[in-house]
Amino acid sequence: MMFDLREPIYQWGERVIAAVDLVNDGSYPGVPEDAVLAATGTPGEIVNVGHHGDSNTPVYLVEFLTQAGDLVVVGCLEEELVRP
Repeated sequence: MMFDLREPIYQWGERVIAAVDLVNDGSYPGVPEDAVLAATGTPGEIVNVGHHGDSNTPVYLVEFLTQAGDLVVVGCLEEELVRP
């Protein structure tokens, strides 16, 4: 069954801000599960846009610069991001 992909509202290269604490769900290696990867208000940049195949939901890879000065790349959903 084919369906049209839902268009993403954010684009590659766009600056965004974490709208919520982005927490490791166990899929981010080397970081304890439930650790905050990027806190609410952390600025980032979209580095890739994909889709979750089953739900037709855009998924964004966002590079965040944490308060500690580390770069982390986190998979995010639209509701987890806002524009500056």
